[in-house]
Amino acid sequence: MIFEGTALVPGSCGELVQGTLDSVNFHVTCPVNLFSKVRVSLKPYTRRLFFPSVRVKTGRAVRNLLDALGYSEMGGIIEVSSPIPLGKGMASSTADIAAACYAVAAALGVEISSELVKQIALSLEPSDGIFLPGISLFDHVQGRLVEYLGEALPLGILALDPGGCVDTLEFNNRADLPYYNRINEPEVRKGLELVKKGIQAKDPHLLGEGATISACANQRILPKPRLQELIDFVLARGAYGVNVAHSGTIVGVLLPLGEERNKAWEEEISQRFPEFRRFYPLRLVSGGPRYLGKVKKRVKEFHEI
Repeated sequence: MIFEGTALVPGSCGELVQGTLDSVNFHVTCPVNLFSKVRVSLKPYTRRLFFPSVRVKTGRAVRNLLDALGYSEMGGIIEVSSPIPLGKGMASSTADIAAACYAVAAALGVEISSELVKQIALSLEPSDGIFLPGISLFDHVQGRLVEYLGEALPLGILALDPGGCVDTLEFNNRADLPYYNRINEPEVRKGLELVKKGIQAKDPHLLGEGATISACANQRILPKPRLQELIDFVLARGAYGVNVAHSGTIVGVLLPLGEERNKAWEEEISQRFPEFRRFYPLRLVSGGPRYLGKVKKRVKEFHEI
């Protein structure tokens, strides 16, 4: 007998806020409508797992989850389909890992908590909180902070990519990171309070103001090209603010819903800021899993453990 399940988890456009609270790492999630889709086909009495060769951490997550649930004798095939760019600060790896965990749960017909997904993900690497419901505050390094803040606002995001990649593990191991996070705490706290108020009041202006404060504070840590000039430019044209991938390359322009697909934004920004090479029209969504039926297409190249 083969047990099949499919789940989707959103990627992110960086974070709405990121830094430390009393030296404890945290971020506020920014889930967007780019989804990692994972299908698992599980078979009893074999521990062999096959998965795409570039998704080793996803394979490890499935193995660890099966063992934790008491299905150590099971193996099978993991298929991953994701449009989320890699190394940009868009939670591509976390989305794959979380979607795989929820796909396993769907295949086995069991419920798993976000706490268990958190433990699995953080055992592999620092992780985004996009697997949590709604918009959440999350300690992406040790998982000590988890707080649901509310559901997603109707908000468009035009993500700007200047190119390049950032290694998450390397970034989080920077020797100077605690120092700069400590310096940034007053600004980050202010940004967090505004974002919280914006979510509670469903006010995108407050959310945008708070995200912009956090983005500017992060210039001490991982600067984005001409950020203040970009902020002035988009605010003058009706944007709510900007957010950034605090440990990645992406910059998000926060816009009224629908405006993210207005080509005029791309044209004006590309003319004024040619360093941004790609644009992703996105919208804010709530985090957590979605479930689908069977997926017919199979991934041909697999790695085995």
